Amino acid sequence: MDEILHQPRAGAAGAEEKEGAASPYRQRTALERKVEGLMQRHSGLVRRWDRFTAKLEHFNPMAFLAAATVVGIAAVVGTVYTPCYQVSVDGETLGVVATQEEFEGAIQRVEQRASDILGYTYTMDGEVTYELALAKKQAVPSAASYEPYLLDRIGEVMKSYVLSVNGKVIGAAENKSTLDAILEDVQSAYVTENTVETGFVDQVSISREYIASTVEQDAANIEAALTANTNGQTTYTVVSGDTFSDIANNNGMTMAELEALNPGVDIQMLMIGQELNVKEEIPTLSVRTVDAVTYTEAIPYETQQVEDSSMYEGESKVIQAGVNGSQQVNANITYINGKESSRDITGTTTLSEPTEAIVAVGTKEKPTWVATGSFRWPVYGRITSSYGYRSIFGSYSLHRGIDIACSYGTGIVAADGGTVTFSGWNGTYGKLVVIDHGNGKVTYYAHNSSLLVSVGDKVAKGETIALAGSTGRSTGTHCHFEVHVNGQLVNPLNYLP
Repeated sequence: MDEILHQPRAGAAGAEEKEGAASPYRQRTALERKVEGLMQRHSGLVRRWDRFTAKLEHFNPMAFLAAATVVGIAAVVGTVYTPCYQVSVDGETLGVVATQEEFEGAIQRVEQRASDILGYTYTMDGEVTYELALAKKQAVPSAASYEPYLLDRIGEVMKSYVLSVNGKVIGAAENKSTLDAILEDVQSAYVTENTVETGFVDQVSISREYIASTVEQDAANIEAALTANTNGQTTYTVVSGDTFSDIANNNGMTMAELEALNPGVDIQMLMIGQELNVKEEIPTLSVRTVDAVTYTEAIPYETQQVEDSSMYEGESKVIQAGVNGSQQVNANITYINGKESSRDITGTTTLSEPTEAIVAVGTKEKPTWVATGSFRWPVYGRITSSYGYRSIFGSYSLHRGIDIACSYGTGIVAADGGTVTFSGWNGTYGKLVVIDHGNGKVTYYAHNSSLLVSVGDKVAKGETIALAGSTGRSTGTHCHFEVHVNGQLVNPLNYLP
């Protein structure tokens, strides 16, 4: 007997009854056909049973046996078979389902899934029809088994291999090997002869799933999307001389963008070593590679200090120059998109030992007149004439220092400690004091009204050496201040705080 039994056409049962009346053998065949009808329509069986009991008044053993056979077969059918519905879509038969409601639920789930994929409400088209059927109980599938078929009917949706990065869909391909080849190409751009390991920083997945048919499927475009730069963020450590605007320009940012990434930072007061957040361009898919490399690097020498009582504190002298050694280094270097991110030293081999440096350092107490190496202002006031060429009485001449205006008799002090090498009248300088600081620097103090030191005197930084005046060629009370470095005239303003 077939697994699915369909309802017979109307009138077939009446013909079978007539055939059964003519022959016992044909009557048995008719009974079998009646069983099929009973399996399609239980109500028909009830009507036949009523007719049978009405005939019991004229009991016939053969009729009774036939009726018993019908009842027995009906009992077997009720145990093995179950009523169901054969479902078709646009005239194409799918199979059977337990109930119409169960199949409608499958359609709703497919519509919801398609809506989630497409991003808008989707309603499935096509005519769905149902026909009453009878099938073996174990042969009736769940309506959910038809969902893939229904999804495949949707032109806007396709089942494909989908490539995603950090949960974002990048593209799809019919074959997984196409996407694998694209990922291999992205990695190969960073692979060298020393590369021992490759991988991705981001979460990459390839899954077989339904996706919108409009997703990118061109391999070249998918690879371009993976390597396209996006804005990321990294840190920058402030070094000497940095300004906020320079840092912004060097990182391709505006001042406003840099400020937005660093709330609370005073852009006018950056500190050396301070870390700032800056914009960084990184590809959509970042590649991590590890290279095993061997290279040679210096072994820094150490410095030994020995005390020397013949030198002043703060002074030093190299007795033996240090020499760096060298070593062979084996390391695993990790790169992110070709930029080094970390270095793991796996072994070193010394090629040459370093030679220690020996430096003598002074221990003798430094007298106050010894130069400190930096200058202070000899007097405070307004600069009335700067260093450089200027016009005097219609002709240009080099002004060898700076003129600092002050009141008559104001004390003029030594810019740094040293020895007085001149104190007296010197032509256009008028009353002049010259101090040798013993470190290649010599300073001049001119146009004084009175001199308070003599040649050979040792003077300390800040010690008063003269009183301001307007002697020599001068147009008012001031201090003319000159600086010589290693015999060369220089601009004093480059050495004053």
